Amino acid sequence: MQSFPSTATSGVTTRKLTLTVVIPCYNEVTTIQQILARVLDVGLVNEVIIVDDGSTDGTLDVLKAIEAEATPNVHVIYHERNQGKGAALRTGFSAAKSDVILIQDADLEYDPRDYPLLIKPLEEGIAKVVYGSRFLGGPRKAMNFWNMVANKILTLTTNILYNAILSDMETCYKVFRAEVAKNMILRARGFEFEPEFTAKVLKQGIRIYEVPISYNGREWNEGKKIKWHDAPKALWALVKYRFVD
Repeated sequence: MQSFPSTATSGVTTRKLTLTVVIPCYNEVTTIQQILARVLDVGLVNEVIIVDDGSTDGTLDVLKAIEAEATPNVHVIYHERNQGKGAALRTGFSAAKSDVILIQDADLEYDPRDYPLLIKPLEEGIAKVVYGSRFLGGPRKAMNFWNMVANKILTLTTNILYNAILSDMETCYKVFRAEVAKNMILRARGFEFEPEFTAKVLKQGIRIYEVPISYNGREWNEGKKIKWHDAPKALWALVKYRFVD
């Protein structure tokens, strides 16, 4: 298995870490093969776990073809029925074998070429959890206005409730040492995974390190799945997990 090199530059020592990328996938027949190729092209990944969450659009055929290629360290897990992004991630986390876990969506909104920037604070031992922020100056396609408003409200609520200064709580790119999630009880089945995971990280006293990333958001007619009704669920999760474990 490939691991990150150990180097010493300007007094900062980096550590050898292995990386698992977990890709939750639901009805992404047009993009799953492309995103897998981009993930592998980065050259930093020891293991890729794709969790198909009950796809019905032909994605299964693509995944079966990927399995037939027998690419080393690429594994596919199938849910018989759709359970939600959070459930797919929990399945992927339980199967991961590396030091570090990185969440990658199955569409093309997030660019794996940002991996080195995301992983660097973990390599240098200055963070256990890193979020890739779409609001720290990286190149991005203009977001839907109301999506941005919902994101800002949820992030502000996170900061108020958990005494944090995050800029993008809802980001897909969450990267963390595997032990952070090992004993964490995660209940979310859908998109409320984002606030639940963030809340439980912050309640452990772990400060989240943010780095700027690029973002190429897709439109509703291109298959974007998060909906307006997911925002109240996320808000409730933030409030609930502030006061309960």
